[in-house]
Amino acid sequence: MKGVGEAGGTAMQFRLRPAAAADFAAIAEIYGHFVLHGLASFEEDAPGAAELQRRWQALVDAGYPYFVAEDSGPQGQILGYASAGPYRTRPAYRFTVEDSVYVARDAARRGVGGALLDAVIEACAAAGYRQMIAVIGDSGNAPSIGLHRSRGFREVGNFTSVGFKFSRWVDSVLMQRPLGEGSDTLPHSL
Repeated sequence: MKGVGEAGGTAMQFRLRPAAAADFAAIAEIYGHFVLHGLASFEEDAPGAAELQRRWQALVDAGYPYFVAEDSGPQGQILGYASAGPYRTRPAYRFTVEDSVYVARDAARRGVGGALLDAVIEACAAAGYRQMIAVIGDSGNAPSIGLHRSRGFREVGNFTSVGFKFSRWVDSVLMQRPLGEGSDTLPHSL
């Protein structure tokens, strides 16, 4: 899958592909920034590459998608990543997934996040999932809320002050979008 994004007239060419074990040093760097300096994640200690690789392996072993965006240039820098996983573990939730999207700071607002989220949505719909949930840290996280809204998510709730990070209370925004036929028909087995 190829993508071209643009922001402020600066074109960025990249390709999307399934994540591989060799990507996790870059993924740890991207995610670590958000853990240590932002409110998108409620983790407080940045996990290392080995822990993130363990999490990735558990998701792909269970059949969930996990993509990276890779710069089309000669160095193939990882620009971002996205995945889906179970929304909850109880069996009744088996047709619902939760997405996760993180983009490197120097690749923000260049179409990387949208391309990654589109790929995850498409893969989950093709696998037979019917609903996708976004749990967005910080009600002030306009970029993530806007990205999800642009992909058909609607805000369905806001948990007020459920997190405490950087010496302040933080909200959690819930957004949802149907996949495939959504709830219009009964699902097939997964």
